[in-house]
This record gives sequence, structure tokens and C-alpha cells, in this order.
Amino acid sequence: MCKMLSKRLSGIEESATIKMGQIAKKLQEEGKEVLNFSLGEPDFKTPEHICEAAKHALDLGYTHYVSSAGIKELREEIAKKIREENKVDASLENVIVTPGAKQAIYELMMSVLDEGDEAILLDPAWVTLESAVKIAGGVPKWVKRLEEGVKYNSLESVASENTKMMIINSPNNPVGYVLSDDELKEIAEFAVDHDLLVLSDEIYERIIYERRHVSIASFDDMQSRTVIINGFSKTYAMTGWRVGYAVAPVEIAKGMLKIQQHSVTCAPSFAQFAALTALRSSQECVEGMIEEFKRRRDVTVKRLNEIGLRCLNPEGAFYAFVNTSNHGNDIEFTERLLREAYVVVTPGSAFGLAGKDYVRFSFAASIEDILEGMERMEKMFP
Repeated sequence: MCKMLSKRLSGIEESATIKMGQIAKKLQEEGKEVLNFSLGEPDFKTPEHICEAAKHALDLGYTHYVSSAGIKELREEIAKKIREENKVDASLENVIVTPGAKQAIYELMMSVLDEGDEAILLDPAWVTLESAVKIAGGVPKWVKRLEEGVKYNSLESVASENTKMMIINSPNNPVGYVLSDDELKEIAEFAVDHDLLVLSDEIYERIIYERRHVSIASFDDMQSRTVIINGFSKTYAMTGWRVGYAVAPVEIAKGMLKIQQHSVTCAPSFAQFAALTALRSSQECVEGMIEEFKRRRDVTVKRLNEIGLRCLNPEGAFYAFVNTSNHGNDIEFTERLLREAYVVVTPGSAFGLAGKDYVRFSFAASIEDILEGMERMEKMFP
């Protein structure tokens, strides 16, 4: 038989979060009472007014292709949001609407990275960021960022003449940290000094606690070298709608548009009108979700630390990054938790070497399930 798969796939791993979700579903189908804390999506329903907007768009006949860059009204609304909330000068020409933020990341990598170009990531990082670099032929370079902040010197230590991009994600998946103004300043200075492009993944910008979101694109000299990646999945519980976007320098946006035209064509038309309604309507539904996430975070962190599983207090997103070093490495811990308690979490090593003694515990679950999960774990670790 001929070799059927390309070489580029050899370094790409299956998504750990999707894999753990599949394991949980299989166990549930077998009749096991599984508690799944591996999810990377809000457990809330999409707000009703957003659903109604999609139904209205369908009734109006928006079931066909639209502009590959996205409908004009949504692009203009996104540009307005970026100007007002992110303090970044953006116009319609800077915005491309994509079928999910993942697609925006993929298109960016394919547009700017050549074979052998290096991209610096903060370890641990959402695995899709690393995979997208590899798919484009790039080389990931890692700088550890767990409890310690990002320093210019640590970035300098992994840079070379082949370094082309810096990738950040704040609020962060999987750790839950929010990059400080000082860290963003260090990264910005490094990017300017080394003439780097910065991918700023801001998908969790609204899910933030006791902190404020700051986009690195708002720093001096950074707008022309920053691509903001965002979407509607997390903020509005719209993961299945597949609407994301990128805000990029015009030349890069045009490059991404070429990739989109020759791959997915456009984001779903009716879903774009739903996203437009999400931005234009009251944000009370978002505020309510964030309040509930904060309540769950407080319960999760308190109980984990009472059990003896050290956990930092997440400043954003909906994940707790839990140290398992007293109970084996992350893989051993995850397997034991699944086998003995039917509790599903994601091993930290799926997000990089720095996560090998951690697991990611998603608190995108009901308080009742969280408390039940904690009781099961407490019986395992008396």
C-alpha cells in the first residue's frame, strides 16, 4: 500500500479535550455515572434572543453563501467593538469572519508562516495553537509560564533569526491566568525589537474575574503587528454556531481571505446574523453567565485545596489547573480518576511539557456536579 498520509500529520496529536469527551460519552453509554470536567465550552444554552435572530434570518432566506470575509454589518460591528473596548483603531477592512476561531488561527498560520519559521508559545498552551503552527510548517518554541510571569530575557533565550511570531492567550486556557500589563509590555517590547508578529488569542476576554482585559494591540507600535483572534463561542455559549473572527493588518487579512475562499468559503450565513444580534443586544446574559462561572470557580478552588490538590485561583476562563504531583503524574492521575471515580479531566501534558504534573478541571458544569465530583475525589485521597 502506498503511503497515504502527509508528513505534516506526523507531529500532530489528536485533540485531548475532544478525546476525553469521547471517553466520557462512551462510559455514559455503558451506563456509568460519569462526571465530565474536560469540556472546553460553556454548559449554558445560547441566549434565546440570539437563537431567535438565527430563526428570523432563516425565515428571510439567509441559507446561501455570503461574502467570504463575512457580512458587512457584522464586520462593522466587530470593528466598532474593537475600537471601543480594545482601544484599537479598526475598520471593516481589518476584519474577517471565520467558521470559528480555530479556523481564523489556521488561516493566519497558513498566511504568514513558511517552512521552518519559528513561533514562540507560552507553556502550557491550548494544543490547537501548537498544532496550527506545525500544520503550516512552522516550528514551536516554548517559554514556560505557570506561576511566574513572562520576562523579556526568557523570550530572548529561545529566539533566533528564524523567529517570526509570538503567540499569547489571555485569559489563558488551560491555566486561567491573565497576563499583567507588565508582562504585555515585555512581550510588546520583545516583538518590536525582533520585528515579530503577535497572535493574541482573546477568546475568553469577557470571562474574567477581579481583573480587566487589555489587548496587546493597544500598546504603542503593536497594532500593525498584532492579529486579534476572537469569537462568539465562549462569551455567548455559541460553540456549535461556528462564528469566529480575526482583526488583522489589512495585508494579512487579505491573505487569510484567500485561504478562506479556497477552503470553507464563508462562515454560516444565518449564524452571522445571530452573532450580530449578540453584539448589538444587552449584555446582561453574558454578565449572568460570568457571575455563575465566578461562583463555580470559588467553590472549585476551595474544595480542591481542601482535598489537598493545590490549585491556583484562575483569573479568567473556566478552568482550574490542578497540581497532581503528590498523586503521580498527570496521566496516572487522570486514568485513576476515571477508573475509580468515573470523573473525567484533561491531562496537563496535553498542553505542553510544563503541564505534566497538572490536570485541567473545567468548571463549565453545574454546582451540583462539581460538588459531587469533589466528594468522589475526596474519597480517593483521604
